[in-house]
Amino acid sequence: MTDLTITSVSRESRIFKPPAEFKGQANLGSFAAYRKLYAESVNAPEKFWARQAKEHLLWRKPFKSVLRWKLPHSKWFSGGYLNLSENCLDRHLGTHRENKAAIIFEGEPGDIRTLTYRQLHREVCKFANVLESLGLKKGDRAAIYMPMVPEAAVAMLACARLGVVHTVIFGGFSSEAIKDRVNDCQARLIITADGGWRRGRIIELKGSVDRALPNTPSVEHVIVLRRCGNEIAMAAGRDLWWHDLMARAPDLHKARAHESETPLFILYTSGSTGKPKGVLHTTAGYLLGVTMTTKYVFDLKDADIYWCTADIGWVTGHSYVVYGPLASGATVLMYEGAPNHPEPDRFWDIIDRHGVTIFYTAPTAIRAFMRWGDDYVNRHRLRSLRLLGTVGEPINPEAWMWYHRTIGKKRCPIVDTWWQTETGAIMVTPLPGVTPTKPGSATLPFFGIVPKVVDEAGHEVPRNTGGRFVLTRPWPSMLRTLWGDDERFKRQYWSELPGMYFTGDGARQDKDGYFWIVGRIDDVLNVAGHRIGTAEVESALVSHHSVAEAAVVGRPDDLKGQALVAFVTLKAGIPPGGALKEELRNHVAKEIGSLAKPDTIRFAAGLPKTRSGKIMRRILKEIAAGGDVKGDTTTLEDFSVVATLQQAEE
Repeated sequence: MTDLTITSVSRESRIFKPPAEFKGQANLGSFAAYRKLYAESVNAPEKFWARQAKEHLLWRKPFKSVLRWKLPHSKWFSGGYLNLSENCLDRHLGTHRENKAAIIFEGEPGDIRTLTYRQLHREVCKFANVLESLGLKKGDRAAIYMPMVPEAAVAMLACARLGVVHTVIFGGFSSEAIKDRVNDCQARLIITADGGWRRGRIIELKGSVDRALPNTPSVEHVIVLRRCGNEIAMAAGRDLWWHDLMARAPDLHKARAHESETPLFILYTSGSTGKPKGVLHTTAGYLLGVTMTTKYVFDLKDADIYWCTADIGWVTGHSYVVYGPLASGATVLMYEGAPNHPEPDRFWDIIDRHGVTIFYTAPTAIRAFMRWGDDYVNRHRLRSLRLLGTVGEPINPEAWMWYHRTIGKKRCPIVDTWWQTETGAIMVTPLPGVTPTKPGSATLPFFGIVPKVVDEAGHEVPRNTGGRFVLTRPWPSMLRTLWGDDERFKRQYWSELPGMYFTGDGARQDKDGYFWIVGRIDDVLNVAGHRIGTAEVESALVSHHSVAEAAVVGRPDDLKGQALVAFVTLKAGIPPGGALKEELRNHVAKEIGSLAKPDTIRFAAGLPKTRSGKIMRRILKEIAAGGDVKGDTTTLEDFSVVATLQQAEE
């Protein structure tokens, strides 16, 4: 049998203990407290989850059973009734949070709005009445295709109030992507805007919807928010202005109680090819997962100004911009635009002006900040910050260290979180003030989560050996199925390693039990008999003082099976050249071993990324192999990057 374990080459050994000042005020006071709660969560899970559900959620009718598990299908808190919108809004009315800011919004042009919990509740009630007036009812589907504005959260919460299943479509997606998603879930309604602001220009959202509509027969109405004032077409009878509907809507709406497994949202995740997968999440278990993780992972306090930079089109926006923070009574900051408009210090300016205390962003953004240079950061004090977070992919140790030193001023704990659209909530994470951290490691599992690193037969591999990353127990916020395709759900997540949820990631567990995610198994390359995770090679490249960002892919090689091709973006002011290429190759050999030396290094002014900051590795693989770039490229932030990369010399 072929050896399918992964050669782990990382040698990171730095450890950062929780700062004493932070530890003294943490929501979970000690590592011993974590160990005790974690042990209960895995040894007596039903008792643990029952207590947490009663403590963190507002129930209309108590649940009768905690978990019904018939692999791979779970039902959590059966017999219980609640309303998610009520848990996020109504529960705060009549308390000290009623007039607290729920959402502080800043648009890219500089407009600022604040909605208190009472005001947000009023807007959600009105929009729920709007949806009912259009005939939408529990179980119907509505698509949301909007910029990062408070009305996007209003639309989500109004759908949840009624039991209307929402699917949020990222505002950077094409009309083709809208068509595929709307048709798959048979949405009756699309909620959109005339446009949104991005780098000083208008992204025309209604125009993209209009191009999809001739091929989406299920859509009866389109509600349009006026955001940018750009000229758009409005079809009489079908297209309706948000402001007209809201002006006529009553501002009271009694939330209905829904059974705990009522579908909440479908979120499509497509990978590089193939039909989009509609990940289905339901109500009570998902809400418990995001509420608990918001409390403990972000150490949330009533006075915090919390900013997660994710767009609501991604699961991070669902879980940690809208549902988790609002259920927890947080003040959430929302920003509409790009991090470098009008200049690359926009984020740091926002943090100082609004007094942001918790900042949660992606490694790709952090590496972009590094590339733009420390001068932009040093213009700002950033004294309000007390906690930093990272999400979306493994963070390389040097980016972690830059984040720690330059943004956190060596005093803010960093929570490096691992989770997925499918898991709903954070699965592996440090708890701030509790967990000693290691740059690049997501550290230890959250309560109730039992991950393992296994070989292709499902056997646990020795410590510090790479393998497949699996979850071996059900958890409340897990996906329930893929919309309309339960067979694909079983095949994709549960068939490769029977009895285990396969995450699709490779990982290793070190001697202390900490987990290190080494990237997607699809990105693990066979190089001269070794299986190497590209994330570790990228980390080694970025640890060189000249490198801001790197992406490593494979190309076919007759001798080695696959050759490593590195696309490297240099820091500002560093000139590219042949001598530097050789220096970088030798640097990788020194850092992690000669077997990981890139065969080819190509310097690039930029890498092909989506607007959310994800590197489109499919495009890099096609360029590395010398072929044409095929497939959908409409989600690219900058189309010129591809042409530049194709012309770059090897």
